[in-house]
Amino acid sequence: MKARCGAGFLTVTPGVRFAENAADDQARVATPARARELGSDYIVVGRPVTAAADPAAAYRRCFEEFTGRKEEEKI
Repeated sequence: MKARCGAGFLTVTPGVRFAENAADDQARVATPARARELGSDYIVVGRPVTAAADPAAAYRRCFEEFTGRKEEEKI
């Protein structure tokens, strides 16, 4: 998309799951790291965080996998 629309075109990847999560009702899924590799600017994560035993820990894991840095390093 960015090659066609330009580097400033924002991309969003929905249906993000951790590698061990089921796809549930999503037809296509990607891990946070894969979404980053594909050049996504933003990701949409639902059940892997909201249904987690520890949602805050799941959020931190998602953040770290997507950004490649610890949450404490946020700007």
